[in-house]
Amino acid sequence: MVSREDALPGRSVGHQVDPNHVVLGTPIDGPFPEGTETIYLAMGCFWGVERIFWKQPGVYTTAVGYMGGYTPNPTYEETCTNNTGHAETVRVVYDPQKTSAELLLKEFWENHDPSTVNRQGNDVGTTYRSAIYWTTPEQERAAIATRDAFQKVLTDNGYGEISTEIRSAKDAGPFYLAENYHQGYLAKNPGGYCNHGPNGMTCPVGIVRQDQLPAQQDVLPPQS
Repeated sequence: MVSREDALPGRSVGHQVDPNHVVLGTPIDGPFPEGTETIYLAMGCFWGVERIFWKQPGVYTTAVGYMGGYTPNPTYEETCTNNTGHAETVRVVYDPQKTSAELLLKEFWENHDPSTVNRQGNDVGTTYRSAIYWTTPEQERAAIATRDAFQKVLTDNGYGEISTEIRSAKDAGPFYLAENYHQGYLAKNPGGYCNHGPNGMTCPVGIVRQDQLPAQQDVLPPQS
């Protein structure tokens, strides 16, 4: 991972993108409806990742960008050098009345190999690391609970330890929108490169609700 001191300098102006999502028709960069929540997910090349999430029920909009690094407003070419510190990341804005962080994370775990460090298939480098950047305490709990549950599934199937970076979006730093041609890339280029799909393993769901219950207290029998 490049250090902050050695990262590329970047620029003060971001990339201009079309205002509305090419598939969903909703704003790419806001404003987002009151009550929606946002989570940032990185799991390799963001083209295929975005398509996975714009298809999910309850998702309001998605966008691809760069997050978790140091260089302000990086270009795609800069990010691919691994000298910005960013991961290719998808911003997922969703309605928590129609879906949940847990269900979205089920798709996250089941559609890439989180046990590989800084790599998805032939895509190699810190740019392609696995990461969850949460924005609510509920998302953090869901990230940890689903990670722990999926680790058992991976272990049972002969895989190693999960390498996924889990931290708050505030700690990860700004999400910088990628260039316009990357937004909704596989809708614009149906035959384009995609390195994602089911990994053949199932992430348990329903665990977060149990995780959120208060711990049971030991009850002593009444004294005689």
